[in-house]
Amino acid sequence: MDFLNTYLIYLIPVFGLIGIIAMAIKAAWVTKQETGDAGMNQLAGYIADGAMAFLRAEWKILSYFVVLAMILLAWSGTTVTTSSPVIAVSFLVGAFLSAFAGFLGMRIATKANVRTTQAAKTSLAKALKVSFTGGTVMGLGVAGLAVIGLGSLFIVFYTVYVVNTGSSVNGEAMARALDVLAGFSLGAESIALFARVGGGIYTKAADVGADLVGKVEAGIPEDDVRNPATIADNVGDNVGDVAGMGADLFGSYVATMLATMVLGREIVSDDKFGGIAPVLLPMVIAGLGLVFSIVGAAFVKIKTETSSVQKALNLGNWMSIILTAIATYFVVMWMLPDGEFHMSRDLANGVLKEGSSHFTKNGVFMAILVGLVVGTLMSMITEYYTAMGKRPVLSIIRQSSTGHATNIIGGLAVGMESTVAPILVLAAGIYGAHYFAGLYGVAIAAAGMMATTAMQLAIDAFGPIADNAGGIAEMSRLPEEVRHRTDNLDAVGNTTAATGKGFAIASAALTSLALFAAFVGVAGIEHIDIYKANVLAGLFVGGMIPFIFSALCISAVGRAAMAMVEEVRRQFREIPGIMEYTGKPEYEKCVAISTKASIREMVAPGLIALITPIIIGFAFGPEVLGGLLAGVTVSGVLMGIFQSNAGGAWDNAKKSFEKGCEINGEIYYKKSEPHKASVTGDTVGDPFKDTSGPSMNILIKLMSIVSLVIAPHLNASDAKPSAINHHPAPKEIRMQAVNTHVTLISKKG
Repeated sequence: MDFLNTYLIYLIPVFGLIGIIAMAIKAAWVTKQETGDAGMNQLAGYIADGAMAFLRAEWKILSYFVVLAMILLAWSGTTVTTSSPVIAVSFLVGAFLSAFAGFLGMRIATKANVRTTQAAKTSLAKALKVSFTGGTVMGLGVAGLAVIGLGSLFIVFYTVYVVNTGSSVNGEAMARALDVLAGFSLGAESIALFARVGGGIYTKAADVGADLVGKVEAGIPEDDVRNPATIADNVGDNVGDVAGMGADLFGSYVATMLATMVLGREIVSDDKFGGIAPVLLPMVIAGLGLVFSIVGAAFVKIKTETSSVQKALNLGNWMSIILTAIATYFVVMWMLPDGEFHMSRDLANGVLKEGSSHFTKNGVFMAILVGLVVGTLMSMITEYYTAMGKRPVLSIIRQSSTGHATNIIGGLAVGMESTVAPILVLAAGIYGAHYFAGLYGVAIAAAGMMATTAMQLAIDAFGPIADNAGGIAEMSRLPEEVRHRTDNLDAVGNTTAATGKGFAIASAALTSLALFAAFVGVAGIEHIDIYKANVLAGLFVGGMIPFIFSALCISAVGRAAMAMVEEVRRQFREIPGIMEYTGKPEYEKCVAISTKASIREMVAPGLIALITPIIIGFAFGPEVLGGLLAGVTVSGVLMGIFQSNAGGAWDNAKKSFEKGCEINGEIYYKKSEPHKASVTGDTVGDPFKDTSGPSMNILIKLMSIVSLVIAPHLNASDAKPSAINHHPAPKEIRMQAVNTHVTLISKKG
């Protein structure tokens, strides 16, 4: 046990390595599966080539951004005592691993899609195994790289800045180590935002163009090989829902751990690990969650054609969550010392203020449970509002019978209504986590929620793989039973994609609150007073940011979709024989339209998230910036939930017509008037659920991380004593100066 106490810090990257090894084994299994006939392989090759072409174009643009950001970060690291030019290296590692995580997901998804189609010729059970294993590769790769990257860098920075200098784990040296480590999270979230926005614009430009001309005007199926935009549409599933989502959750995973570590560093802890148990705890929980996600994935299986795919996925998810919760209890009891924790801002002249919060390690575990419960409830609520056969989707189907306008009205109403329950759950979760363990409790609750990220992402990535498999089946004109199996998987995939987005936005809300608390401490703010006109103004500006961000994303999709529609119409008009299968569409031209549009249009939304906190912070000070962050967090969470759920409900309302929908005693199928109205609703919902909606969680986290990184500069520029860096001599001042340290008061006195 003494050996484990001494070397626990080195076990964290080992957890990540276990995930990578499991990923490699599963990837090798997927690669060995049959790929089908030559026609299927040719279509899969088009999709893979288009996806890689997009990544190369995106990486070229992002490389310029990374180099410029590194130069600025290296310079800024020389201007304050709690940072270092090494933050630029940390940023580069975070950016690289975030992009690499997306690349890994893209590679396996473009291999698993055609293999899932081939497996669907045999049985639904085999098709699920192939597609979900492909998704598991994505989940394990993202979580494994995050744990290895963050854990390894922390070991290096902790050793260099704290151990080698013999400094206190609660002093300036540790502050420097964590500030430099924040560069890793900044790099990860920056790439995630561009990947999510760029991928979202790509996929929805192709999807909208394919739907409007192919299904509505030409009356051909969604993935018909005659549609010139169909390859671009299938490529988009990979660049948006696989590479984008992978980078997204990689950033969320890292940001959650970082926020908890920053607050944990403010705890003075007499533990077995040299005083850093509160800092190590979130990384250990993440490592355990990764291992138990591997275990949970083994439970995702079905036996018959009528077995519920959704129930199989839910079983695996529940197993990973329950096992993680049980293991976390023993880890918390072992790692944290006995005693009561207090926020030192609750201290005045060494005496606790009346009504001050206090908590124990039992409270920390309860906060983790709160996070797991919140994540689970958010997924369940999202599933209810977006799944086929549930009241919200059925209401949209009924309103489709009276036309396109009423379908749109119904979808908007469902999206708005769907914000109520998640916000109440989030509010209760924040209150409960804070009640059990203060601000550290809120952060560790987010860490608990994100612990099973590998499993959550596996379930999410399974969706676009199944969607691609259905597209290949349709384009290859395979038997109806094959398409029926892929449609079954795809319908579940739509719901899992929506629940994944709900999970991501919930984690972003808790993570942003934890980052906000860390920012307040590092920036030297005692409180944020909204009675001040400038702070209130910052609050309103922050509330506006998600709206202009969404407008830019949706407008970008609209412009790119217009170009796609014109190109598809041109090909139908000018290339003879397309509709008779004798002429070959020019797929590559549609792929090029989506690629160029997404790369061009992703810049403006990304710059808003990166530059706004810097301008507000240096122009108006940290308190106004705090108001801005509060506004963008609340508004962004609401916008994210509304858009993602509305889009998901519209999509499954449309898909319901493929099996037949009963409206007022009459059954309606594809090509009926209600179905055409549902296609319009799905088209409106596409940029909601796959571009602007899921980008909200990255927006609010990235703005919080940028604020945290520049916080020491704002503190120094105001010439205020930092709670982390400087302690004026008089004891009275020391006790009252911008207190963000958390003090552990031992029961032994």
